[in-house]
Amino acid sequence: MKQTAVFGGGCFWCTEAVFEELEGVISVESGYSGGESDDPTYEEVLGGKTGHAEVVRITFDSNKISFEDLLKVFWATHDPTQLNRQGPDVGHQYRSVIFYQNEEQKQTAEESKKKIQEEILKMSQSARGGQVVTEISPFKKFYPAENYHQDFYSKNSDAPYCQVVINPKLEKLRKRFKDNLKE
Repeated sequence: MKQTAVFGGGCFWCTEAVFEELEGVISVESGYSGGESDDPTYEEVLGGKTGHAEVVRITFDSNKISFEDLLKVFWATHDPTQLNRQGPDVGHQYRSVIFYQNEEQKQTAEESKKKIQEEILKMSQSARGGQVVTEISPFKKFYPAENYHQDFYSKNSDAPYCQVVINPKLEKLRKRFKDNLKE
């Protein structure tokens, strides 16, 4: 059954590249969601005044990959304890966020967040470190990013940003989720 998920895990170029490799994912589109302005541009979102996050809209076949499995990849391929930043990207537009489509996705996301928080606290030396700051919010509207942002990694894999930031995420994905990758 065809479903959609909308995740923000920092830069949408990174998030898009990760999810495009998964078996059962039909398409991944970079865009903006969660803000107040209609039809934002990249420059407006980058400026931090729209309230939107850089996100990806994942269309997937739930008979081949579950929403829960998508969440496992989401948690593993970005740092959900970083408030409004991922690596070199800083600002509210790079926040960690899950925009749920229905009550089932909301419940699954909340349970998944609770599990990942427990795992992080077990690994942490103190209960103070490692608080998961990922927002779980209702989905309202998705605005596709400009064409030059779509399939960015596949078109620009030799670019320095791709080499330094995206490649390590893909290596982690390929190692940890090798059974979930497209052939």
